[in-house]
Amino acid sequence: MSAQTIRDGPNRDIYLKKCDEGCKHVQAVIALARRRAGVLWALLRDNRVFTPVLPVAQAA
Repeated sequence: MSAQTIRDGPNRDIYLKKCDEGCKHVQAVIALARRRAGVLWALLRDNRVFTPVLPVAQAA
C-alpha cells in the first residue's frame, strides 16, 4: 500500500515520517492507531466532545 492512498493531513504526515524512519507499512499504521487511541482516551478521560479543526488555507 502506498502513501498516496492516505488522504492529506496530519495522519499522512505521521505515516510518511514513520516510513522515512524505516518502519514498514504495518508498523506505521499501528503507530497511527496508537495515536488515535490516545486521543480517544483523552477525550473520554476529560469528558469532552471531539471538534475537528478545519485546515487553514495557505496563502498563494
